[in-house]
Amino acid sequence: MTTFRISPTVAEAFPDTLIAVVTAIGLRGHEPWLATVTAQQDLEQQLADGAWQPADESDPRIEAWHTAYRSFGTNPRRIRPSVDALGRRLAKKGTLPRINPAVDSYNAVSVRHGLPAGAFDLDHVTGDIAIRYADGTETFTPLGEPGTTEHPKPGEIIYTDTTDVLTRHWNHRDAHRTRVTEDSTHVAFVLETLHATRDGHLIKTAAGQLQGLLTEHSAQTAVQYLSSTHPQAST
Repeated sequence: MTTFRISPTVAEAFPDTLIAVVTAIGLRGHEPWLATVTAQQDLEQQLADGAWQPADESDPRIEAWHTAYRSFGTNPRRIRPSVDALGRRLAKKGTLPRINPAVDSYNAVSVRHGLPAGAFDLDHVTGDIAIRYADGTETFTPLGEPGTTEHPKPGEIIYTDTTDVLTRHWNHRDAHRTRVTEDSTHVAFVLETLHATRDGHLIKTAAGQLQGLLTEHSAQTAVQYLSSTHPQAST
């Protein structure tokens, strides 16, 4: 069992934070996920038709993350929140990346709703997961760069387990060790907002959609929520 916790200092600094944790057990990543393919294609077609476009930095959902990044010393125009980077890539190329079914699912839900998303292979997580301020001693190995070691800046918000950092700059980039692949069978997905009062309904809709994409290809799924008033959830 893995417990997610928001540290008291992060909860105090961002009191309207709401994070959905969508857990899948018995995930089957090697079979076709037709609903996910359809979700990707629908977004790309709507973009091509001019019927929809991804949220950009002028959108309040993205602007809030830019403000948060600046608060802990990160330049969001250089190091962008994941949903901002994904939306910009989609707007430029007209297509979403194809990684694997589980990652493709949360990417499609993320960009559809303008909400940062990520995922951790829980079989490679050690201990519990904390969302907290870095002290500068932590280590991070970026996704796709297994030979690289970075150190978050003191005061940067990170996801971390008992070994090292899982996500830098809150939701900019995930770690290589806990990356989700076709072989991952026990995965926790996260969807985030800093403004639950305004966007809580989006989080719940997005979590439901992601759970729907996962259910057909999992033995079991569940959704839990983290907030400043409920800062802990166990998967």
